[in-house]
Amino acid sequence: MCKNKQEEKMDKGKYYLTTAIAYTSGKPHIGNTYEIVLADSIVRFKKLNGYDVYFQTGTDEHGEKIQIKAEEAGKTPQQFVDEVAGEIKRIWDLMNTSYDNFVRTTDPMHEKKIQQIFKRLYDQGDIYKGYYEGWYCTPDEAFFTESQLVDGKCPDCGREVHMAREEAYFFKMSKYADRLMKHIEENPEFIQPESRKNEMVNNFIKPGLQDLCVSRTSFNWGIPVTFDEKHVVYVWIDALSNYITFIGYDPEGNHSDLYKKYWPADVHLIGKDILRFHTIYWPILLMALGEELPKQVFGHPWLMVGEGKMSKSKGNVIYADDLVDLFGVDAIRYFVLHEMPFASDGTLTYELVIERINSDLANILGNLVNRTVTMTNKYFDGEIMAPSEHEPIDDELISLALETPLKVEKKMDELRVSDAIDEIFTLLRRSNKYVDETQPWVLGKDESKKARLGTVLYNLLESIRIAAVLLEPFLPETAQKIYKQINTDKTDWDSLAQFNGMVPGQKVGTPEILFARIDAVKKMEEINKINEAKKEAEAPAEVKKEEVKEVKEEVVEAEDDGLISIDDFAKIDLRVAEIVKAEKHPDADKLLILQLKLGDEVRQVVSGIAKYYEPQDLVGKKIVMVYNLKPVKLRGVDSNGMILAAQKGKKLTLISTLEDIPDGAKLS
Repeated sequence: MCKNKQEEKMDKGKYYLTTAIAYTSGKPHIGNTYEIVLADSIVRFKKLNGYDVYFQTGTDEHGEKIQIKAEEAGKTPQQFVDEVAGEIKRIWDLMNTSYDNFVRTTDPMHEKKIQQIFKRLYDQGDIYKGYYEGWYCTPDEAFFTESQLVDGKCPDCGREVHMAREEAYFFKMSKYADRLMKHIEENPEFIQPESRKNEMVNNFIKPGLQDLCVSRTSFNWGIPVTFDEKHVVYVWIDALSNYITFIGYDPEGNHSDLYKKYWPADVHLIGKDILRFHTIYWPILLMALGEELPKQVFGHPWLMVGEGKMSKSKGNVIYADDLVDLFGVDAIRYFVLHEMPFASDGTLTYELVIERINSDLANILGNLVNRTVTMTNKYFDGEIMAPSEHEPIDDELISLALETPLKVEKKMDELRVSDAIDEIFTLLRRSNKYVDETQPWVLGKDESKKARLGTVLYNLLESIRIAAVLLEPFLPETAQKIYKQINTDKTDWDSLAQFNGMVPGQKVGTPEILFARIDAVKKMEEINKINEAKKEAEAPAEVKKEEVKEVKEEVVEAEDDGLISIDDFAKIDLRVAEIVKAEKHPDADKLLILQLKLGDEVRQVVSGIAKYYEPQDLVGKKIVMVYNLKPVKLRGVDSNGMILAAQKGKKLTLISTLEDIPDGAKLS
């Protein structure tokens, strides 16, 4: 009995891939976005290659950092994560990613299952109650021992840690350590690349696993422990379990058909900075639950800007939507996929993006398609001619075109996406060389060479078709444009097995520019102007007058002579305020967020004095503030007033008061 194409595709089996779920503390930059594009290219290729694919991504929405950011924004945590999750999904969609499920850990179904998982682990003795004291990293929401710190800082993100002690529930990691080590040894592909595996084994497993803190009491934005509600479930058990809860895992064993079909995952695609959680904590949790382990955890490298990692504090963050506005979706997809090596970090700069677009996309790919379609229209009124006059020079191109799908498949099986793209561009380069070798413009001048010209153009069109089919997982919009220009519907994997997909007698479409060449100098001028305008819009204006520095969003222009009347001065309400709390602005390293006490009232003011004062040095200090200044938002944080300072040279000093003047007192 003959199978249809869909049934044939099912023969290769299922393929379940997940990304790490994005943390909803803020808008994802292009380095974060790289992961979803990488995942999308892999699953698109697997679908093309005949697999039954399920692709899950989403957002991680609980934790202390989110609660703090929500409070700073004057929103409830749920309001805050709703907005950020919406922004993350918008960017994932903008990048043309084909996920099957976008999950959110605030989903009531997920929360209930996490509570059941926690209770089950407690009942079977894998979780116990105790106290935890150690070095805590708030951004990563992780505890570390003294020996795990790197230069006194978090070993994962490199940021500051602080000593914390609280009642907590713990997971008995050591109980499963030997079993995990045995699994890693027997499954060499479990942790990839190889360097990541060595790091996990030598730095964490062999020195001995400590029991894992799996609940918190110092904040409440999390999933409550049902039998001890002052505790919330530690974010990593909550977040990691999304890979099974959202495909129908049931803690009582009544799993859905979706879970039975797709678990275990074929690949967990994650950033290398969260490898420990996915290759140690997560498999041990699954062992305790009696579930199969994922087949592979792949820790991809980072996308760097210039020489450094992207960071808001460094001011070098680049967002995917801004890049798309400048260059287009497929150009950015191509850049991040092609420029990221298999195991080492990649680099992004605007100059490199422009260079890649011009050299690879406009010249090698775009020019080949354009001139081939143009010549077919010019010499044969668009009709595809049968390849009737073969010459030995054709063999190398045809042979390479037929070999390329297998080469790409091998690279993609190893998740070497950049290398797979290189194989496709090798075919495109060879096709361009073939144009130079055969010189169809010369053949077109000789009527007796028409059959040979038709063969040359057929070979080029067929090579372009094969390349376009292989490019579709990486550049989906561009592939569709190529299909339209060469007029083909032979776009499945099976059509790549023979060099006969183009149909003689059909007509090609109209040639169109796929990627226009970019004037690098003009484009960089445009980019610099855009970035400068954004900086000016985001940063508060700094105005100096008679050594008084004021930081605010709007500056009211004085009279032409620079003088004000007594009535104007009388409008300014200056008051004494005591700084009761000071902290750094999460998104601007020049700004501090101050809580000012004025009698029975507490005001929040954002001030650009971080360069001159450490937050802890300001608490208890009495200063002078402008009380009746119109409220503004500075880098997303409400500011209700302004403090006064005097500056001379590089030194700035807050205008302070005598300690016996009560806060709230009005100056006149």
